[in-house]
Amino acid sequence: MIKEEILKNLQVVLKKKGVKDPDIDLDHPANSDFGDYSTSVALKLTKVLKKNPFEIANDIVKELPKNISIKKVEIVKPGFINFWIADVQLINRLNKTIQDDFGFMLSYKDKKVMVEYTDPNPFKEFHIGHLYSNTVGESIARIYGAIGANVKRADYFGDVGMHVAKSVWGLIEKMKKEKVSLPDLEKKLLPERVKYLGQAYALGVKNYEDDKKIAEEIKNVNYLVYLCGQKYLKDNYHWTPQVNYQQYLRPEFMSQYKKIKEVYYAGKKWSLDYFEDIYKRLGTKFDYYYPESIVGEFGLKIVKENLKKGHFELSKGAVVFPGEKYGLHTRVFINSLGLPTYEAKELGLAFKKYDDFKYDKSIIVVGNEIKEYFKVLHKALLITSPELGKITINICTGMVRLPEGKMSSRTGNVITVAWMFDEIKNKLKEIMKNNKNVKADELNDVEEIITVAAVKYSLLKNDIGQDIIFDFKESLTLEGNSGPYLLYTYARCQSVLRKTNNSLLHDRGVDKITLNTDELNILRIINQFPEIVQQAAIQLAPNLIANYLYDLAQKYNYFYQKNKILDSEENTKQLRLMLTQAVGKVIKEGLYLLGIKTVEKM
Repeated sequence: MIKEEILKNLQVVLKKKGVKDPDIDLDHPANSDFGDYSTSVALKLTKVLKKNPFEIANDIVKELPKNISIKKVEIVKPGFINFWIADVQLINRLNKTIQDDFGFMLSYKDKKVMVEYTDPNPFKEFHIGHLYSNTVGESIARIYGAIGANVKRADYFGDVGMHVAKSVWGLIEKMKKEKVSLPDLEKKLLPERVKYLGQAYALGVKNYEDDKKIAEEIKNVNYLVYLCGQKYLKDNYHWTPQVNYQQYLRPEFMSQYKKIKEVYYAGKKWSLDYFEDIYKRLGTKFDYYYPESIVGEFGLKIVKENLKKGHFELSKGAVVFPGEKYGLHTRVFINSLGLPTYEAKELGLAFKKYDDFKYDKSIIVVGNEIKEYFKVLHKALLITSPELGKITINICTGMVRLPEGKMSSRTGNVITVAWMFDEIKNKLKEIMKNNKNVKADELNDVEEIITVAAVKYSLLKNDIGQDIIFDFKESLTLEGNSGPYLLYTYARCQSVLRKTNNSLLHDRGVDKITLNTDELNILRIINQFPEIVQQAAIQLAPNLIANYLYDLAQKYNYFYQKNKILDSEENTKQLRLMLTQAVGKVIKEGLYLLGIKTVEKM
């Protein structure tokens, strides 16, 4: 890579000047008039070398070895050193891009990475918070795959716990009140059944909070849910239980077990089937699924073992991790009912994932609202297993809101993915109703791809961690930083190429052309693609790719408006067709890394 060559040469020169371990920045200038790369290293060395930065920059440039990849080196006051890549190198990268060689740095070759994301809970609806996690996680998985990693995708879901107990209790009550049976519900479409589950959860939450007697009932239902979870694992995974949950249960509640189990099995199946439909729509396929019912038992065992070692403490009948010792806060890992909390389950999950896939890095995508909780959990992991703690990273996403405000699954006021996609698609149908470019039998597929692109790109173009106000109009614009704008640019590239009547592209004579500014701008930004992908992996920042693609699309569309392509002189025509083909390929690959498909016509 040219960047590595420049860095290496700068290091050699500075070491000759007695600078040990020089801190060299080498970035793309915001303004391309200042070259392809720029460094401010001379400004950092004024105290060390006791000269003004312009003199230091001059001395560095004089001693830099000749490099055929570099066309020009220039010093700009007060001491910036700017580098321009040689045209022949840009053309060489163009040729490789056309051949689908994007020049990605395989920095994670032979390394294993597990990415855990989405993590929706059965018995609840799939909302836009889950969508954001899925979109970020899927993109990060693809980015690490591009730089050589063996990537596995993991989904962790809460199939036991109080939220399930509230849902199961609410479902039984709702069916009783409405005189509806499970066979009756089975006749409904899957999305309708899942919506019913969401309503049942809201009913369970309300009664749990309003009525102490019902709250006690639901606590007992919770033990039965754990028993049902164990039974499900034994039936489907030949699981050997690690914990006897029945010992905590009041005997009279066992009479409800059969009914609870029936409702639990049905609701869990509806939820998981529904999630799979959504994953298919989003382009996600998980390698591993981790129900809380399994990892809770792992976690319970680990916490008890580490209680003996003094890493956890007893407190009011519960087992806690003393976070205050480490400048954090204390959290309960086994509650006073003897059940593993979410914290213990997460701890068990880390060990279970490593048992299944000996990863070199574990990346977990979670929401900002549990950021502080994860600090405690990560500290507990570092203490119980330093090796796993060191290779585990948490990414915290922000909240997604509509302009109307916040959502809550507790109250049933949830912005579901299905509703959101329907809203986008309905608006899109209105926009495309007079479209003549897409055949009628292809229109539905094209609208689906554009819909998913509009939503995913709107989430990924922002820094991860920011709260997002989702704007429907902005997400569908063809004149700004949106998924449809990038799809439109890609489709425009394909339209130009189709007009060549499939004539073969070649680069004969291209090296003799004097490149104009618009052509150079595209060549230079295409050259940046592998570096952007590498940086996105290092920083866990898909937004770097999203905004790079927007910049590329803008430059291409400006070039397209100002320059003739098919009606230009033969050598120029070939170059411009090559640029068009390469831009299309980079947009398609870049969108793939964001989890977005392309369309040939729009």
